[in-house]
Amino acid sequence: MFVCLFAIVLAVLDLQIVSAAAVPIVRDLDPVHGIDHFPWLVSAFALASAAMLPLYGKLCDTLGAKRVFLGAVGTFLLGSALCGLARSMGELIAARAVQGLGGGGLMSVTMVVIAQLAGPGEQGPGRGGGLGGVVAGGGMALGPWLGGFLADHAGWRWIFYVNLPLGIVVLAAGALVLNLPDQPVRRPLDWAGAGLAAAFSTALLLVTDWGGRTYAWSSPRITGLLCAAVVALALFLWRQRRAAEPVLPLSLFRVPALRWGFVVQGITGAAMMCAIYYVLVYLQVARGLSSSAAGLFLLPMAAGMTAVGILTGRLSGSARTLTLTGTLTMTAVFALLATTVTPDTPLWLIRAELLLAGAGFGQLVGRLIELVQNAAPRPLLGVATTGIRFFQTLGNALGAALFGTVLFRLVDGDVSAIPTLHGAEHVAAVRDFVHATDVVFGCGAAVMLLATLLATRLPRAQAKAPAGTLPDGALDRVPEEARRTAS
Repeated sequence: MFVCLFAIVLAVLDLQIVSAAAVPIVRDLDPVHGIDHFPWLVSAFALASAAMLPLYGKLCDTLGAKRVFLGAVGTFLLGSALCGLARSMGELIAARAVQGLGGGGLMSVTMVVIAQLAGPGEQGPGRGGGLGGVVAGGGMALGPWLGGFLADHAGWRWIFYVNLPLGIVVLAAGALVLNLPDQPVRRPLDWAGAGLAAAFSTALLLVTDWGGRTYAWSSPRITGLLCAAVVALALFLWRQRRAAEPVLPLSLFRVPALRWGFVVQGITGAAMMCAIYYVLVYLQVARGLSSSAAGLFLLPMAAGMTAVGILTGRLSGSARTLTLTGTLTMTAVFALLATTVTPDTPLWLIRAELLLAGAGFGQLVGRLIELVQNAAPRPLLGVATTGIRFFQTLGNALGAALFGTVLFRLVDGDVSAIPTLHGAEHVAAVRDFVHATDVVFGCGAAVMLLATLLATRLPRAQAKAPAGTLPDGALDRVPEEARRTAS
């Protein structure tokens, strides 16, 4: 289990850690044009990770999770080493893509490994899946701060080099201690379906990354990417209906727990990115904090996620119940942010609201994965696990596009120029920006309320009967004499 948790930490940190090291990376590799290419350092990792997710699930079900896990860790380490050795922005972006190919499997395949370690029906609260979710959420909150710390005190290359000793330990320990069932029957892979899924996710993520910022929504490039995404999705669905071994069998969507679990996970993924990103933007733009100082505000969120994750693991309760209470908590948090964030809100109040946000997300991270794993047919465990991660990735991207569009439509001028203004002009710009931020948080509350309503459609899991008792309804099938004896 420690091997799995270390792998999750590596995956989540590298998704967020680069954002805090923009200045030293650009200054070292390309001071003139580097800032224009910097967004690709994040996008290359995310695109490669998302493109590999459907294939990773099928590989786990076909080759066995241990082989795929070790391959993902090895690919991630290769990419990390190449990132640290990069001598130009182009080399670094290419190395980040290689790192993303492995990073996409670190999180999703590790969840499959945890489920197989636990065994059928044992992924309840407090098991490895829930703890893995808490570790993932804490890593997401701490990533920007850790990136800034390493960049300031050790150099930006150590953001990537730090993965090597940790990753080698994970790789060696995984090879030695993981004892997972092998797949005795080799089945063919649907390479065409995997390629279509990668094409769809890549086109969609590029639309959400570029639309409204780099290119206008009505520009030919964005329109072309949208058309490509629609065509790739249609072909993917057609392929999945006809392939002998589809990478994402459409039959999974007939299972209510999987169908609604995928949707709710996507929505909560979008909201989590909103809570982290736009609070940091508010602190830097409206309050004038540095990126590293703003990153420290995420420590209460990480503490709340860890504490609540451990507490709920010790209490009895289904994944459905925790999902409902978590989405309700996050609806209240976004409503508080929308009504209390002003140009001079006390910073202790922001920290308190982020602590409450951590409590809400601590009930959510990992729970839907548990629910999906418990409901999935055992031969399709890998596909179901990577499927819910795939929907979370798409939710992150669509949420960033939705909330970003709302913000930039309401703010006049360039947000990055606000800290350079002075006097009345600065006061007016900050006021307009904070108003736009409040609207974004209000949208977040509406999105989480929708997630709450959809979570009510999740099936109620039957509680396990304690040892030595009969399950509900069993006595109805027992003869009268035996029933009296049992009584």
